[in-house]
Amino acid sequence: MTVTKGLEGIVAASSSISSIIDGVLTYRGINIDELAEHAEYEEVVYLLWHGRLPKASELQELKRQLNANSALDETIIGLIRTFPKDTNAMAALRTAVSALALGDEEAGDMSADANLRKAIRLQAKIPTIIAAFARIREGKEPLAPLADVSLAHNFLYMLNGQEPDRVAVEALNKALVLHADHELNASTFSARVTVATLSDIYSGVTSAIGTLKGPLHGGANEAVMAMLEEIGTIDNVEPYIHAKLNNKEKIMGFGHRVYKNGDPRAKHLQKMSKELGQLTGNMKWYDMSVKIEQLVTGLKGLKPNVDFYSASVYTCLGIPRDLFTPIFAMSRVSGWTAHIMEQYADNRLIRPRAEYVGPTNVSYIPLQQR
Repeated sequence: MTVTKGLEGIVAASSSISSIIDGVLTYRGINIDELAEHAEYEEVVYLLWHGRLPKASELQELKRQLNANSALDETIIGLIRTFPKDTNAMAALRTAVSALALGDEEAGDMSADANLRKAIRLQAKIPTIIAAFARIREGKEPLAPLADVSLAHNFLYMLNGQEPDRVAVEALNKALVLHADHELNASTFSARVTVATLSDIYSGVTSAIGTLKGPLHGGANEAVMAMLEEIGTIDNVEPYIHAKLNNKEKIMGFGHRVYKNGDPRAKHLQKMSKELGQLTGNMKWYDMSVKIEQLVTGLKGLKPNVDFYSASVYTCLGIPRDLFTPIFAMSRVSGWTAHIMEQYADNRLIRPRAEYVGPTNVSYIPLQQR
């Protein structure tokens, strides 16, 4: 057997949902640059689920369904209230999403129509769960979602308790579009492995959230913000980066296993980081990020990935650092559920092999002789 560590470069599935070819990311064949500039997140959700962009009436109906399913029943709110105040945000999300299945009469219905309805409920409720968790741990009451507003608008309102600025909604919408899917990444793969056993969609999404929780996948943007806070001021950027590079330490938010010539999503978040900095009157995080990029790219040839500028975007939106990865999940659930439904449609159990490297020809020794 030939082993490829981390399955790097191994093609493990055929998919029509998203592609990364020659450094270009597409959703259903549409370049991510076009979607980032023009699409609402709900359009992207429809695109990933149905394979095409929605007509106006179809988009309106999807928004209606998302709004209609966004509220949480008291069972889930009550569960969140039991979480310790210092609960990891991704652990809280993982537990709450798993619990959603207990109140869903269609949880075990494996028909395509039922799975689409469950995907809608998951996409609608995850933002509400994240906002409710954030408020409850601060001693505040969770807010009911608004009617007839976008998912990005609703989340910012439920989190902060006030109507969000137009630029803030636009920034979060763009971040959601950019994070919605990314081919066969670790969390998407774990979702597909789970549902390939014909387990339910809630199990698949719960598996994906557990995978995204790991710092090598979803936690990188949190690590970027921690680095920015550690540096503190723009005057400290140069000595900090030089010290890290001299010690051969990793600079968070740079490089990508798939993109060798730069992550195409990063430039859109850089633009939004600048606009939000100007809106809030605080250019500190943006200016520091630009300086870090200049140094790391100039000295090491590494370019920023999607996590690098998303850190300053979320911070300018008033989002606590430990909610960065749950927001990643809030976006990526559209891709996860698209992949889950694609797996169900043409399923085969995913069961790779392992090369055995342990001892051989070992005999059992009776207990008394050991």
